[in-house]
Amino acid sequence: MTGRLQGKAAIVVGAGQTPGDTMGNGRAISLLFGREGARVLCVDRVGERAQETARIITDAGGVAAPFCADICDPAQVQALVAEAVRAFGEVNILVNVVGVGGDGDGPAHLASEAAFDHILSVNLKGMWRTIREATPVMRQTPGGAIVNISSLASVAGANMVAYEVSKAAVNRLTLSVASANARHGLRCNAILPGLMDTPMALQGVTKESGQSMAEARAARSRRVPLNGRMGTAWDTAHAALFLASDEAAFITGALLPVDGGMSARVG
Repeated sequence: MTGRLQGKAAIVVGAGQTPGDTMGNGRAISLLFGREGARVLCVDRVGERAQETARIITDAGGVAAPFCADICDPAQVQALVAEAVRAFGEVNILVNVVGVGGDGDGPAHLASEAAFDHILSVNLKGMWRTIREATPVMRQTPGGAIVNISSLASVAGANMVAYEVSKAAVNRLTLSVASANARHGLRCNAILPGLMDTPMALQGVTKESGQSMAEARAARSRRVPLNGRMGTAWDTAHAALFLASDEAAFITGALLPVDGGMSARVG
């Protein structure tokens, strides 16, 4: 442990993960933050997944607590922020990981209204809710940091209009929050992951394409310029660690691609 977040209290929303043989972004971020000295409230819609993440942190000697909440419910979002304050006395870091795709998404002329509404409700409005509730608390302590997980799909894509629009809106939300809170010393940045080897991503691809897991991994890796391989949740986690730490004290309103060079091809 190098203590880059020593003494910080963090909320990671989406700290559990879809079951699978690789690590998800939310769990990797939570574990890395715990190793670096943060006290972590591990929030997930599935309570058992939040509990497992918190257990891994505490078993390694860190400080963590689980909390079950659905960010589509304003009362539950209020409750998760209140629990962080109760448990830790403050909130220094908020990481918004939760994001969904969905059956029924697709090109604009094919996407269903139900899918569009659901994806925007979770990916954008849910994130806005957590920021809205945490901001007054975070302003009370200097040096706070909000890190939002967006996506390369916010600037590139053509086949998932609801997901792409939701993540483009997350980018704009990030810039708006950064501007509104700069004079309070509260920073807000976003990470734009590209093709990542996470359970949620791979399971979605195999379901849509009919490929095996091995075939999907190979096909996705061939598309990545840097070393011809997908990223992992740890790549996302290390970027989040930097943006949440005091090392990034002069960085706000940044949209950081973590994508193996894929965004360099855009435009």
